Amino acid sequence: MIIIPAIDIIDGQCVRLTKGDYNQKKTYNSNPLEVAQDFEKAGFTHLHLVDLDGAKSGHIQNAKVLQTITENTSLKVDFGGGVKSDEDIALAFASGAKQITGGSIAIKNEPLFASWIKNFGADKIILGADIKGEYIATNGWLETSESSIWDFLEHYTQLGIEYVICTDISKDGLLQGSSNELYAQIMERFPKIKLIASGGVTSLDDLEALEKIGVYGAIVGKAIYEGKLSLETLLNFHEPV
Repeated sequence: MIIIPAIDIIDGQCVRLTKGDYNQKKTYNSNPLEVAQDFEKAGFTHLHLVDLDGAKSGHIQNAKVLQTITENTSLKVDFGGGVKSDEDIALAFASGAKQITGGSIAIKNEPLFASWIKNFGADKIILGADIKGEYIATNGWLETSESSIWDFLEHYTQLGIEYVICTDISKDGLLQGSSNELYAQIMERFPKIKLIASGGVTSLDDLEALEKIGVYGAIVGKAIYEGKLSLETLLNFHEPV
C-alpha cells in the first residue's frame, strides 16, 4: 500500500481537527509548504491536502496553498474541500492537483460529480466517503445524509469510480486506531476499488492490519504531528506506485 501524509488547511495554516469539529482545532505549522517538503525529503510521493475553509464555505479557499506546494515539490497531491462546481475543479487542477476528492458534492449533486468522472477520468477523481455510523456525512462533516456507505459505494462503482477515501469520523483525530473491520467489509464487498483508509491510523498494529486487508493506501495525519508514528516507520509500509 502507499502511505499518504495529510495536511489540513485553515487560514493558510497546517491544522488538525478532532472528529471534524472546527472548535477542536490545533495548529501545527504556519507554513504548509515546509511540512510538505519535509514529507518529500523523507521519501513520500503522495500528499492528501484538505481545504477545511473550503469544506465549510462550499468553495475552494486555499488554492494558493495548493499551488505553492505543487510548484515547489514533486508530491502527487489529491485535493479536497470546497470542490463544488466546475469552476472549483478547474481551479484545483490548474493549481496543480493530480486528483480531486469529492464527498459532499457526490451526495448533493450526483449529476455534476458523475460528469467529472466521465470528463476527467476515473483516475483523476476520488470519491470521499466520510461516514458517521454507516451514513455519509457532508459539508465538512457538519451534516449527515440519509445515504448508507453501502448504497453510496454501489452507486458510484457502477458509474466507474476507482478510488475511494473512506473516513470514519468517529475515529478521526482521536489516535485510537483505524476502522479496520469496516475497511475489511468494504474490500470484501467491493474488491476492485482502490480503497484509501483515513481516520485514526495510529500504530504499527493499524498499519499491519490495513496492509493485510489489502487497502490501496492509508492516510496518516495527527499520528505524525503528535509523534505517534515516525516518518521512518511509515516509510517501511510505503510502496510507491
